[in-house]
Amino acid sequence: MPERLGRLVLPELTLDSGKTLAPLELAYSVNGDPAPDGSNVVLVVHALTGSHHLVGPDVPGLPGAWWDTMVGPGKALDTDRHCVVAFNNLCSPYGSTAPCTPDPATGCPRAMAFPVVSCRDMARAQALGLEALGIPRLGAVVGGSLGGMIALEWAAQFPERVDRCAVIAAPARVYPQAIAYNEVQRQAILADPDWREGNYAPGPGPVRGLSNARMLAMITYRSERSFSSRWMRDVARGNPHEWDGQFQVESYLHHHGAELVRRFDANCYLYLTRAMDLHDLAAGRGDPVEALRGFRGKPLLAVGIASDLLFPNWQVEEVARLASSAGAEGAYEEIESDNGHDSFLIDFDQLDEILRGFWLRTGF
Repeated sequence: MPERLGRLVLPELTLDSGKTLAPLELAYSVNGDPAPDGSNVVLVVHALTGSHHLVGPDVPGLPGAWWDTMVGPGKALDTDRHCVVAFNNLCSPYGSTAPCTPDPATGCPRAMAFPVVSCRDMARAQALGLEALGIPRLGAVVGGSLGGMIALEWAAQFPERVDRCAVIAAPARVYPQAIAYNEVQRQAILADPDWREGNYAPGPGPVRGLSNARMLAMITYRSERSFSSRWMRDVARGNPHEWDGQFQVESYLHHHGAELVRRFDANCYLYLTRAMDLHDLAAGRGDPVEALRGFRGKPLLAVGIASDLLFPNWQVEEVARLASSAGAEGAYEEIESDNGHDSFLIDFDQLDEILRGFWLRTGF
């Protein structure tokens, strides 16, 4: 059965900030058929610049399917048994309410007048979306990076609606170094004269700023070993003793910067990185153990990456320890790879084995 894409329009969402988003639009995908009680439903939450399009051929206006190797008949998320649902995160430019969404009152993008949105807000929006789809609970929620933070918020906010949780390459709170990386990326966008205080016309916008932001991000997504093993000091073109020369690693970064500019919105990038910075399970809940107390007795798997620079493996292992302290069935596993933070999008063989094992141990 092919992936089914749709869009929901919901009345409103009250945000952590106290502000209201109205109306609330959520783009979504469904792969497989949900059980009436939702017990076979897996909610997959995408990362920073991903989308709800998980499998199948290219769809106009959306990036390519990013979990084709993990979702489908006989795969780790087996659509013969599981129903896999994904929403486009709030603030993403692929169909859900975002800074690039026209204001109903003016018809113009809301840009920087859009309210700041948190991972908690994103989880609440998804909960409203599932209600609208008639799905009362989840057999599992799975997310990587930003998606893993939102998955953790599901465990904290809606423990009665989630049977198990898998958090991949995401911490219980974002530590200062990751916030620092995000801030430098944002400053690259804000310093671009074409940003125009966020009020750039539809089209290219702050191309240089967004490209530079992505270049820095790509450094945090990979590891020193991955760069060295692929290119070391290989030259892509010209003579590095002249300014028209370029090392291969430079060419790689410029390529990924240009690729993101072609498909993403700069203001959305600002808001999504800020949502990541705000992630802290303990905020307003006393401490992270108390935040997960409602998930006691339920399985929570944290998957770290040995070479992760952005969210080091010890930060992800901390999630499993906190879950265990809260009375949940916390467990930690690790992807052994030199590919850095992006390993969960590259080393599918290891992730496939880890998720299959988790389902088997927890009767899913």
